[in-house]
Amino acid sequence: MTKINAKIPEGPISKKWTNHKDNIRLVSPANKRLIDIIVVGTGLAGGSAAATLAELGYNVKAFCFQDSPRRAHSIAAQGGINAAKNYQGDGDSVHRLFYDTVKGGDYRSREANVYRLAEVSANIIDQCVAQGVPFARDYGGLLDNRSFGGVLVSRTFYAKGQTGQQLLLGAYSAMNRQIARGKIQMFNRHEMMDLVKVDGKARGIITRNLINGNIERHSAHAVVIASGGYGNLFYLSTNAMGSNVSASWKIHKKGAYFANPLLYSNSSNLHTSFRRSSIKINFDVRIFKKRR
Repeated sequence: MTKINAKIPEGPISKKWTNHKDNIRLVSPANKRLIDIIVVGTGLAGGSAAATLAELGYNVKAFCFQDSPRRAHSIAAQGGINAAKNYQGDGDSVHRLFYDTVKGGDYRSREANVYRLAEVSANIIDQCVAQGVPFARDYGGLLDNRSFGGVLVSRTFYAKGQTGQQLLLGAYSAMNRQIARGKIQMFNRHEMMDLVKVDGKARGIITRNLINGNIERHSAHAVVIASGGYGNLFYLSTNAMGSNVSASWKIHKKGAYFANPLLYSNSSNLHTSFRRSSIKINFDVRIFKKRR
């Protein structure tokens, strides 16, 4: 039986990633410009990864099967984005965000990774604001918050019902800046067909050009898969039909571990969705039942 190694740093959970950052081997700016990285998917995960890697100095090739990265399914996110900034003065903290996230995930999350997420949450909001994401503000002009998901504090930053769209446009603008600099090479209308491995390491991908049908090969020193979840799992939902998890399936056949093809809020959604119920209604009903 294969033992899965998540390569989580050693030490107490509150110090794991701080110690790791203090001791990690760095890449010099002179070497970064010699390293190519492929990013498959240009939603919030892939778009921000591509923009950040290019900002650091790496050469990035970004792929999406849509006409534009703006068509990524991240645009459908509505609720908001959480951060432990405690702007409302209601006792929020990194630990509380960490605890609420682990509890909300039915204790199935990797706790060290969730703690790291809670640590960087405040910086993510600052970066989004700097990129021009129009988060809602109160009458005094300060960033507004609302309580979301049944938590006891107000930590959710939002932009009406368009949070995903506005965040995606922010990531897209950051990508465009790097495209103009020549650090990102964008491949629209390209579908990943297979992963290329050399000596057990991912070194490139095979793609199909959806405009002319040509099969192309692209090499790199590393490959990032940020292609989204399996939206077709549900009978009725707002998930895009293009979210068919094909890229994840290709790398799974090449040896990558496969888990959580779609992060749905609760298993009850899965069962009831096949009975022609919408995912959103199921989620609201579940929250209502818990509050009663």
